[in-house]
Amino acid sequence: MRILITNDDGINAPGLEVLTQIATEIAGDGGEVWTVAPAFEQSGVGHAISYTHPMLIAKLDERRFAAEGSPADCVLAAIHDVLEGAKPDLILSGVNRGNNSGENVLYSGTIGGAIEGALQGIPAIALSQYMGPETQKLADPFDCARTHGASVIRKLLDHGLWDDADYRLFYNVNFPPMSAAGTKGIRVAPQGFRHGTCFSTEPHISPSGKRFLWIRGGAQQAAASPGTDAAVNLDGHISITPMRCDLTAHDRMAELERALA
Repeated sequence: MRILITNDDGINAPGLEVLTQIATEIAGDGGEVWTVAPAFEQSGVGHAISYTHPMLIAKLDERRFAAEGSPADCVLAAIHDVLEGAKPDLILSGVNRGNNSGENVLYSGTIGGAIEGALQGIPAIALSQYMGPETQKLADPFDCARTHGASVIRKLLDHGLWDDADYRLFYNVNFPPMSAAGTKGIRVAPQGFRHGTCFSTEPHISPSGKRFLWIRGGAQQAAASPGTDAAVNLDGHISITPMRCDLTAHDRMAELERALA
């Protein structure tokens, strides 16, 4: 099996090392693991692509490349340049340092890498490690993802739903903020929403007197609807969420047609 891995935390991120270990186990003897990841951190860029300017790409090692672009850029670079059109069998994006549950999905470069894989017609899985008070105490904050990552991916490859629809399925996996031993198992869960919290801005004045804004994240331990990804993660479960890129609100189509008639 030929596997492409990428992330949004950058080529030197510890989560990418975890994903390399996972992908190598999945690829097996005779398999190939190719890495094309951002040269610098690209957290929060979503599914952005560098449409208006070129990106530098550099070979760091055998099957290991860094590109000055987003995770989606890296997937494009891998398929159409590094692999010369020979598509990988699987794309893995992550392991993100921090969850991509709930509303974080909409901002995530990790998800963006998986989205581009799906749009290119390739099975894709995004993986993220929820962080919290318990992971801060661990020698390896990625313990849960490192321990359970390969088995979760195998379950999806062997028993998951895969299709060749125009907007084909891809998967979002989030590991709970605790040790591997404390994890309660897998839950299939819809994307949730954390109530009472959201991204915001915080102003700072530079030494030269200029005013800058930092983007502040919302509280990641905030309550979400029961049974959704963030809620089951905080309850100790690995969440698996099937996703598509189609943003149409299909549940409101007929009602809107009647209202506008």
